[in-house]
Formats: sequence, structure tokens, C-alpha cells
Amino acid sequence: MSINGSTAAPTEVAAPTEVAAPAAPVEVPRGLAGVVVTETQLGDVRGREGFYHYRQYSAVELAQTRSFEDVWHLMFHGTLPDAAQRAAFAQQTAALRHLPEEVRVALPGIAHASALSGPLAGLRSALSLFGAAKGFRPVYDIDTDQRRADALAASAVVPTLLTALYRLGQGLDPVEPRDDLPYAANYLYMLTGSQPDAERARAVEQYLISTIDHGFNASTFTARVITSTGADVAACLVGAVGALSGPLHGGAPSRALDTLDAIGTPDRIDPWIRERVLAGERIMGFGHPVYRTEDPRSRMLRGIAQGFGGELVEFAVEVERQVEAILAELKPGRELHTNVEFYAGVVMELCGLPREMFTPTFASARVVGWGANILEQAQDSKIIRPAARYVGPVPPVPVPEPEAPAG
Repeated sequence: MSINGSTAAPTEVAAPTEVAAPAAPVEVPRGLAGVVVTETQLGDVRGREGFYHYRQYSAVELAQTRSFEDVWHLMFHGTLPDAAQRAAFAQQTAALRHLPEEVRVALPGIAHASALSGPLAGLRSALSLFGAAKGFRPVYDIDTDQRRADALAASAVVPTLLTALYRLGQGLDPVEPRDDLPYAANYLYMLTGSQPDAERARAVEQYLISTIDHGFNASTFTARVITSTGADVAACLVGAVGALSGPLHGGAPSRALDTLDAIGTPDRIDPWIRERVLAGERIMGFGHPVYRTEDPRSRMLRGIAQGFGGELVEFAVEVERQVEAILAELKPGRELHTNVEFYAGVVMELCGLPREMFTPTFASARVVGWGANILEQAQDSKIIRPAARYVGPVPPVPVPEPEAPAG
């Protein structure tokens, strides 16, 4: 009976919803080695084969036959461009190289503040400011087209930011980007103030293409974790830059070249390497967490270096030969070869890049891979939230009373 006297059908009481118990924690290897955390259409690294690819194409073959802009289009749009698409995409991305005035006027201060740490540290601040100046909104709140527009804008401006920060740190004025130059040639132009010769521009372009993406490495995974929170594109990229700055990730090209300098001459290779291997030290530029055969990027870059020729290249090849023999002798059963950083350092040295710009140059390529991963991750609304196994003192322990003040 209702309160006004009318009758009503009895209300059905819903059965209580059964709440699923949380899944039991799953033990995984340290560093998540070999753990599959999601699906991707962007590419993969097949470490036992010594092969990696961007979408359905060999990454090395793309580096040997295509332009940086072509591969950028592939990563962001899913296809290699035809002639009309290539021209339109090159024009679109070139127009995005220029800095907003709010960022331009702040760069001298950022360069001064990061003088001791270098351009990559400054990039973190500059990217944050760029995202704010462009009004980037959380990827959770915008559609696919706006996400792609934000990722394109950020990717295109990173070389401008890095080269400007470097030049300001050297007491030089930044060089304005040129819309008529391809990505790699424009990067070298902004870095040096001179238009590079075609051979060096192409060598750097091939290096950049070969490092656009490489599976779920630390920086890419960091970008995807931040994306899973719904944060804006700039925030995702800043986190990735922070991960890349670590010497165990992107900081090795210059260190590998420093190793060549420390060895000095061919007669010192064997004793220098043996001493460090026996002491348990890592030889920078050798070994990779995924590859169990030769790193295909290293193989390609060795060929590029040998195309230039010279004493540095001959010495690097001899160091590679002897180090691999010594590692095979002292660490039998382990496949330890040169990784991308070893010959990347040689190629960048031959192309006139200063060593403090080796890792920033890596970042100017990898930002495209990060951007593509951000776009893919943003389609999944599930936040990445793993668990940890607690190994501290057994709780709960009573909280002690605070000590009375002395006196």
C-alpha cells in the first residue's frame, strides 16, 4: 500500500552483488624481464633472432631505404606515405618546429640552470613549459585527433629545444629551424649553424631511424605508465626523458666512446678489457638485455662507420673483435656483442656531434616512438598499477610515544 492509499507492485530487491576477490600476486623476474604486459601494433624486438621491426617492416631496412619523416608517418598513422602524403607530412611537421614565444624567452634561464647537467636535463623543464604554453590537456579528456596533434607538435619541437639549450649553454645564440630541410639535416643545421653535407646528414638520419622505437624499453614503458593515468602528452614525454637520461639506458653512446679513448692503442685492448671484466665491471657498449645475438642496429651502424673509414673506425672494429673474444673466454655460454651505443658513438663522432649531445640526439629520435606509444596506450583506459612484495619489518608494530623534550 502506498502512502496515498493506492496499491503498487511489490518492489523487487536486487540480489547482493558479489565482489570478486583481488587476484593473488604473481611473482615475476626482476626488472620485469620477459613479462608481457600488453599488446602493441607498433613493433617488436626478437632478441634471439637479432631482428626488430616497426609495425610490419624491418627497422633496419626502413633505415636503409626510407626517410625519417616516412617512418614517423608509419609510426603515427600506421602506413608508409605515398608521394603526396610524404610532401604534406613533411610540410606539416616542419611548420611545428618553431617555438612559442613563452618558451623561447625562458630557454636562456633553463639552459643556465641546467648547465652542469646538460641539454637533456633542460629538456625536461622546456617540454613541461611547452605543453603548458600550447594548452595540452590530459589525453583522457581529448579525442584521438587531438592526441595525435599534441604528440606531433611535441615530437617536432624536441630537436629545436635540444639544440637551442646546447648552444645557449655554449654561449651561442640558438639557430632558427629551417622548414626546407629534412628532419635530420635540420637538426644538424640547428646544432652547428651550418648546413651539413649530404653524407653526414644521411648517416645521422639512418641512426635516428634505427632508434625511433625498440620494444618496451625503460623510457617507452615509463611513457606508457604515465599515459595510463590520463596525463597530458608533455607529462608523458617528460617522464620518458627522465628514464632515458640514465646511463644504463640512453646515456651509453658517449661512455662507449670514452672507453675507446681510455684504451688508447691496440696493444692496450687485451689487458685493459681483461682487468675490468675480471673486476666485474661492465664494458660500455657491449651486451643487451634482449638480444642474444648481434644487435642489428650495431651491425648497420658499423657499416655506416666503415663507409667513412679512418683510424677511429679501424680501432673500434679491432676493439669489438678483441672484446667479444675476451668475453667469450671469460664468460662462456653468454652471448655478449656490441649494442647500438658502441657504433652510434663512432658515427656521431664522425659526423661532428659533440659528445654531450649524443644522448640528446638519441632522444630526438626516440620521442617519435614515445609519441606513438602514448597514442596507442591512450586508447586503453586501464591504469597500470602493479604490486610490490613487502619485505620490511613485520607490522603492525606499536608506534612509540614521542620523547619528552630535554630539560
